[in-house]
Amino acid sequence: MFDASHSLTFLDYFRVPYQVRPARRQDSAGASLHRLSVAGDVGHTRRSLLWLDGAARASDPPLTAQLGRYQLRDSTFFGHVAPDAAIRAVLGDLGREWRPAEPILAADGRRVASMWRDRDGSILLPFDPGEVMERFWSESYADVGRSQLVTAARASLVRGYYLARPALPRPVQLGLRRVFSHVQGRSSFPRWPIEDSLHNLYAWLFEVLADVAGRPVPYVGLWPGGRSWAFVLTHDVETADGYRDIELLRGAERDMGYRSSWNFVGFRYQVEDAVVRTLQNEGCEVGVHGLLHDGRDLGSRRLMEKRLPAMRQFADRWKAVGFRSPSTQRRWGWMPRLGFDYDSSYTDTDPYEPQPGGCCTYLPYFNEAMVELPMTLPQDHTVFCVLEHADPDIWLRKAQFLRDRKGMVLLVTHPDYARDRRVADGYRKLLDMFCGDDTAWHALPREVAGWWRDRAASTVRCHGGRWSIEGPASSRGQVHFAGGPGGQ
Repeated sequence: MFDASHSLTFLDYFRVPYQVRPARRQDSAGASLHRLSVAGDVGHTRRSLLWLDGAARASDPPLTAQLGRYQLRDSTFFGHVAPDAAIRAVLGDLGREWRPAEPILAADGRRVASMWRDRDGSILLPFDPGEVMERFWSESYADVGRSQLVTAARASLVRGYYLARPALPRPVQLGLRRVFSHVQGRSSFPRWPIEDSLHNLYAWLFEVLADVAGRPVPYVGLWPGGRSWAFVLTHDVETADGYRDIELLRGAERDMGYRSSWNFVGFRYQVEDAVVRTLQNEGCEVGVHGLLHDGRDLGSRRLMEKRLPAMRQFADRWKAVGFRSPSTQRRWGWMPRLGFDYDSSYTDTDPYEPQPGGCCTYLPYFNEAMVELPMTLPQDHTVFCVLEHADPDIWLRKAQFLRDRKGMVLLVTHPDYARDRRVADGYRKLLDMFCGDDTAWHALPREVAGWWRDRAASTVRCHGGRWSIEGPASSRGQVHFAGGPGGQ
């Protein structure tokens, strides 16, 4: 559908059809701008989308760009943005007449940049959507505008927490978490329990593409088999008590025909092969939840590499392809080194964890070759133990929101806390709410990761005026359209 002078992460992610055709000549703005046009259009005046090269920096004229926090419509985003003054300096070289259209605001509310349009309908973005997306996914947005000293201090606090935790009685740990939650809850970004800036940006970018194309934009649908959203159940078993209490959660699932994933800690308690086989024979999945659950599996590169062979041995023994780090401890550059097919250590948004933050998406994404499956409902421990909610209303409301947005509802619960009736009863209410929903794909994490790989290896083609999917997702996927009349 499109020809582009450079790859565009947004198109790759949603599997929008395009081909990279390096420009025969560059605009006078040099390599600072990339161009996308409708395939088959001819002539220099064809309608195009131009966007900033993600490598542009404040020291790279003429399109100098400033790293910061910005606001575009209802989306907060982080990245390098070329201010209006820098764009004006090169607009004459691009030809035609350009005008600032939608404003881009700085964190203090000042208009500092714009999305630009020319008289023929071309659009210029003063930022790289791919850089923005990757800053969300990796949580590197958290360091924008923050000094290295503050970043180091935050990391030291996390390490100190885990060093001190074994010496603290459980009631003391919980009391400290409750006190500290009042501070954590004041975080301005990402919002909790829902942060939809990235997905609002996705919708806006589809509008921009449809505007350039003059029609809705085809892409590979998010979920297989005609399902409109995904419902994924996972459990982390932290202690021997939780291991003994698996049935408190598994029983409710079995009664309603659900399958789930169970993440075990290798060295903290004895995991019997018979228990693993029973779960797998019931259609469930088993994953690795670290080695000791002491918050140190990813505490340092040296310790991670020391513990990794033992974690891999448990993965082989349990036929596990997935990993979740205890206490959601995570480091973007290290996760693919673990060697699992998928990781589920990121939340979409959670200010209440010892390592707060979130990837701000309720869809899977890639970290190199590893699929990341973000947890998208608040954890049971946070809802009932730390914040002391009396009911699961926050689960039910957010799950409905994600269903309406065609997202992935991925919940982690712990049998360790399920003797609290609020946890067990709340879990059953959530299962019951969607038990008969035939729009949901009730999937295991490994199935979601496998589908996401198939989807990423497929593309949309037009044959005789009809769009179809080519590749491993062809038998289960559907072509959807977005961004214009008739779009989905």
